[in-house]
Amino acid sequence: MKTVKQLLQNKGHEVVSIRPEQMVLEAMQVMAAKNVGALLVIDAAGKLSGIVSERDFARKLPLLNRPVGEIGVAEVMTRQVAYVRPEQSSAECMALITEKRVRHLPVLDGGRVIGIVSIGDLVKDTIAEQEFMIRQLENYIQG
Repeated sequence: MKTVKQLLQNKGHEVVSIRPEQMVLEAMQVMAAKNVGALLVIDAAGKLSGIVSERDFARKLPLLNRPVGEIGVAEVMTRQVAYVRPEQSSAECMALITEKRVRHLPVLDGGRVIGIVSIGDLVKDTIAEQEFMIRQLENYIQG
């Protein structure tokens, strides 16, 4: 079972983010350009303020009943962000994703964002681990 630190070593530490005062339309454009499903919302001081995802857009934008170009990220972002630390295991991440019904977990180290882990990253790691175990068992059986 890998740790979050190990997952980030393979995946990388790139974090795509936006500021809370920016507009939702800008967030959508960044997400499309970077091909990501969520952006971390980081304030001017570098502190994690929230997360904004496709789910936030789908559920919250229609309720505001205003043009997207007039809506700020702070109005639709999720403020209560589930997060993990580098020493946590991928199994702990999967449990948290399942419990909180989220798809993205920021990785915080000493209060500082150092990466993000998605459900896709965790599934990919789980499959690789299972394939490795299958190969080991096949080699053991074949002698």
